[in-house]
Amino acid sequence: MIEVMALTKWFGQKRAVDGVSFQVERGEVLGFLGPNGAGKSTTMRMITGFLPPTAGRVRIAGADILEDPLDARRKFGYLPENAPVYPEMTVDGFLKFIAEIRGFRGRAAAGRVDGVMERCYLGEVRRQPVHTLSKGYKQRVCLAQSILHDPDYLIMDEPTDGLDPNQKHEVRQMIREMAREKVVILSTHILEEVDAVCTRAVIIDRGRIAADDTPGVLRSRSPRHGSIRITLQGDGVRDPSEILQCEEWVRAVDRLPPEGVWTAIRIMPDEPGDGAVEKVLALCREQGLRVGSIMVEEGRLDEVFRMITTSGTLEERA
Repeated sequence: MIEVMALTKWFGQKRAVDGVSFQVERGEVLGFLGPNGAGKSTTMRMITGFLPPTAGRVRIAGADILEDPLDARRKFGYLPENAPVYPEMTVDGFLKFIAEIRGFRGRAAAGRVDGVMERCYLGEVRRQPVHTLSKGYKQRVCLAQSILHDPDYLIMDEPTDGLDPNQKHEVRQMIREMAREKVVILSTHILEEVDAVCTRAVIIDRGRIAADDTPGVLRSRSPRHGSIRITLQGDGVRDPSEILQCEEWVRAVDRLPPEGVWTAIRIMPDEPGDGAVEKVLALCREQGLRVGSIMVEEGRLDEVFRMITTSGTLEERA
């Protein structure tokens, strides 16, 4: 596993990271989230040994990143932010250079390069200098170098930055496949990426961990979790939202923008669940309301993220 223990970083009088601790085990994809300036990238750089912590420790499969940096770094692949590469090299030349640094020679090196070229869809730009590539291709070249040695641990800072939707899909699929046998940490500001790839999410705010749970559990903390979204038609005399609001088990009713001829409403029941849906449908039948569609909302990760990073943790708010 990757063990992060009480990492702290001071820059002069500013404490950028404050006692961050977590563990990531094989098969997990940990999404590391936070607003700009929260300490996300600083933490990632300390985990990979590119920035020494003021206090705390990091172990990669038992190897301490400060006491045994070479052993620790052999175990992981690192995709830094902004895809740093040597611009004057060709894609092929750069990856061969990385293979040699990793200790591969001859056919072994060529096989590694060919493998990541195919996996990262780089064949058509193989002979091009890196500086002539688009941002998306540069990102793929940097991704290729991070997985060339087939590491057990993969640490990625904004892995889909600059990629188009098709390329993002390909990279996410690649991460999911690799995560079956690896430990993966990825830093991202794209909440869609957390839902698509991550099995767990850590949200950091003002240098501290504010939440650590699965995306599903975090979504369940959203104010919208368990609300019922329904489109319906009334009898032309009564307002459907007023009819629903009168029920004791309904906490709140919000009118939403209409969908054509259908009135759209969000209902917040006191006790979310399947029973609430049955109550809504029974009430609509009883009151002569025609139902077009009905669904239970899971909650939105972006709402939870905003709540945590603008007003402290959800526990503090409660």
